[in-house]
Order: sequence, then structure tokens, then C-alpha cells
Amino acid sequence: MKSHQTAQTMKPATAAKKLGVYLEATPEEFRAGAVSRARLDELQANPPEWLRELRAKGPHPRPVVAAKLGVSIAGLARGGVTEPLTTEQIEALKQEEPEWLQKERATQAEVRKEGARIKKRNAERAAKDERR
Repeated sequence: MKSHQTAQTMKPATAAKKLGVYLEATPEEFRAGAVSRARLDELQANPPEWLRELRAKGPHPRPVVAAKLGVSIAGLARGGVTEPLTTEQIEALKQEEPEWLQKERATQAEVRKEGARIKKRNAERAAKDERR
């Protein structure tokens, strides 16, 4: 048996998703080839200037935009937001607080509330079953 291991690699799109950045805004050398697990760990531990800049100013991918606005990704689509947004654009949306954003935030709050209710109910059921 051989004890040598090959480095685990991923596509740049996967690495960008794990880093929380928009792939198209990353440098060409990042998009050019596979990213090793060691390289990803290094980027997370010691982000270079371009990564710090992207995380701070954007453009941000939809999951990050949705999280910053407090809505779901589907809520973004319903609101007509289909493109990546910069931090500045996100802040402007928060200030404007259009009707769709208010509605989607309320929907998201209800979803969280329902999730918490179900989790509590399941915990109570599990405790009840343990006592039997």
C-alpha cells in the first residue's frame, strides 16, 4: 500500500462559495485553476488584500446579500434583485426599505418563529418519550 495522499482540490466556484465571495470579482489567477484544501484554509486564515476588499465592499453573491438584508434568496428574487450587490448598494436598500424588503423581512421573521416553535415542540416530544 502507498501512503502518499493527493491534495484534495475544488473548483474555483466552490472555493468562492466557501469564502463567501462573488466568483466573477475574484482575480484571474484564482479563477484559473483548481483550489486545494490547503490553499482554501490559507485564504481563510490569512486573507489577502483582494479577499478582504471583496468581503468588505463586494460585489457580494446572493446568499451574502440575502443574509445582509435579512431575507431569503427567494425573497431577493421576488424583490427583483438578481445581480450581485456591493455593500454600498445593500446599505442604500436598507435605508430606502422598499415595500418588498419590508414584506420579505416579515416573511423571514415568521419562518424563523415557526422553525423555533417546531424545534421546541420536537424537544418537548423527545423529553416526553424519554420519560416513558
